[in-house]
Amino acid sequence: METREKKWFWTMAAPAVTGFVFFVLGPMLYSLFLSFTKFDVVSPPVWIGTGNYSYLLHDDPAFWPSVRVTLIFTAVSVPLALIIALIVALLLNTNVRGIGVFRTIYYLPSLLPSVASGVLWVWVFDPNVGLFNSLLRLIGIQGPGWTSSVVWALPALIIMSLWGFGGSMVIFLAGLQGVSRSLYEAASLDGAGPWEKFVHVTIPQISPVIFFNLTTGLIGAMKVFDNAYVFGAASGAGPGGPARATLFYVLNLYQKAFNYFHMGLGSAMAWLLFIAIMVLTAINFLLAKRWVHQAN
Repeated sequence: METREKKWFWTMAAPAVTGFVFFVLGPMLYSLFLSFTKFDVVSPPVWIGTGNYSYLLHDDPAFWPSVRVTLIFTAVSVPLALIIALIVALLLNTNVRGIGVFRTIYYLPSLLPSVASGVLWVWVFDPNVGLFNSLLRLIGIQGPGWTSSVVWALPALIIMSLWGFGGSMVIFLAGLQGVSRSLYEAASLDGAGPWEKFVHVTIPQISPVIFFNLTTGLIGAMKVFDNAYVFGAASGAGPGGPARATLFYVLNLYQKAFNYFHMGLGSAMAWLLFIAIMVLTAINFLLAKRWVHQAN
């Protein structure tokens, strides 16, 4: 019986293991090899050791600007998105007529293709005929040149990123619905008001959900590509424009690897991003454990 179960397990697991080796592990190891080579697709890879990493960290004029843009975007957009998603989830965590319709409406934007929504937002932020500046002109305010301004292009992308908070909102909503009502009743008996209940009951109970959304939000923000590419292309400033104001890390990686065919540099950038995400995730896990320990 045990032999039959083992045979069944390996029969079911073999396709998954094979797919992982050929489509995940294999490409990862090959990209690690390429990161130590000079490879332009046409010629065979030439081993140069850590030359790509040294060039990126010390000589590449676009590397650190792309890191700065990505870090600013991450530091601003992730907390804002979490706060908005949590507030909306709290509002939708009620038993009123038609609440399902409102939940669907707030979730729908996250289902739209990023390219389509990006083109729409470029029109909204158009300095001359865009909806946003048109509304500002109605109240006597001259809006900034969102898509053409080095100062305002990144804030425009941050606002664009808040459009798709529906995924985090649904996860927050699921966490809120899992909080026992008896805890709120006990807090009410102790004289706790709405704010005290939120701080001392809701937040501790949904802390794993907050941690999950924070982790996935950080990873997603570090890998932003499509919105930045569409924003630059549709606005006429070019990907990463204007003047590298929206040159995100992954967009810079894409240009090096697929526009200029510096596959070695692109692979090195990919592994630096992988290491950065792993470090941030580990720090997030460590802080979450300390938070839970202090809460208990």
